[in-house]
Amino acid sequence: MLRRNKSVNRELLWTGEIMSAFFVRSVALFLGVCFLPVCWAQQQPIIIKFSHVTTADTPKGRAADLFRMRAEDLTKGRVRVEVYPNATLIKDPDEFSALQQGLVQMLAPPLSKFGSAGVKEFEVFDVPYMFSDRLIVRKVLAGPVGKELFQKLDAKGIHGLAYWDNGFKVMSANRPLNAPADMKGMKVRIQNSKVIAAQMSALGAAPQVMTLAQTFAALQNGTLDGTENPPSNMYSQRIHEVQKYAADTNHGYLGYAVVTNRQFWDSLPADIRTLLEQALRDATRYGNSIAQQENDDALAVVERSGRTRVTRLNEVQRKAWQQALLPVRKEAELRVGADFMKVLDREVIAAGGGK
Repeated sequence: MLRRNKSVNRELLWTGEIMSAFFVRSVALFLGVCFLPVCWAQQQPIIIKFSHVTTADTPKGRAADLFRMRAEDLTKGRVRVEVYPNATLIKDPDEFSALQQGLVQMLAPPLSKFGSAGVKEFEVFDVPYMFSDRLIVRKVLAGPVGKELFQKLDAKGIHGLAYWDNGFKVMSANRPLNAPADMKGMKVRIQNSKVIAAQMSALGAAPQVMTLAQTFAALQNGTLDGTENPPSNMYSQRIHEVQKYAADTNHGYLGYAVVTNRQFWDSLPADIRTLLEQALRDATRYGNSIAQQENDDALAVVERSGRTRVTRLNEVQRKAWQQALLPVRKEAELRVGADFMKVLDREVIAAGGGK
């Protein structure tokens, strides 16, 4: 009988300890205190894989790194951002499919690229000499046109977050580029854009759609004769090492749209979304503030290298390029619609661009 009582007492003691522990954990959870392994799942950070195709030392690369730092700081570790520059995680042609499959959560493709994603209106930013400077582009993207383009992306399950600047493009080749006729017969690397293809055709060149990462080797082995790029991309991709000449045509704009999977974005806690939006604003401000200087510095380094001779076009030369590329606007109207081009024209004028 004594033995049985001792056994019962031990069982009661053990049961009491379990109940006490359960009570303590319940109270702790109610008060927001976390015990392992009960709250282990709550402690796991949200992982955002951010893939892009330029190097880390470009305006986009630097802005992406600042976003990573600000996002992790503002969320106090609840979000961890992994940045993969220079197509090290996802190759250029696979970006959108990777976003849809959840292999990455954020991208920053060139505006041109969204035409292949089904929103061809983005290609208006490829119309040569559409914008006289980057400030006008920023105002247009911050206004109704930029908002409408993001709405069109939303309908395709892609949520637009921000527009990032790079700059205006220069032409490069292994022959002097003083006039539009100098482009005739050249095989020139372009992004996947119908408008840019029309631009090269107007110059008598043969457009070759190719990823940025493939460009250096194609120039080196003679598959390509020339390129168009902002100086920051030209320098960071070492294009100046395999091109003898360049001209500061500044004929077209290259910018990016930072996007995410809409379903992923909507699944985030509201407070996390707010903090990430703040991190993006900080990164956008920073990236856009350094873009012009980064490109100016890159072109200066290309010139100093002695490998590429840069032609600085005078006004007469520049007008000849503008005149040669006028027909491309008509091609763009056929591509995106005359009505959308009229809206864009109004926004450009309102931004101080004039006509």
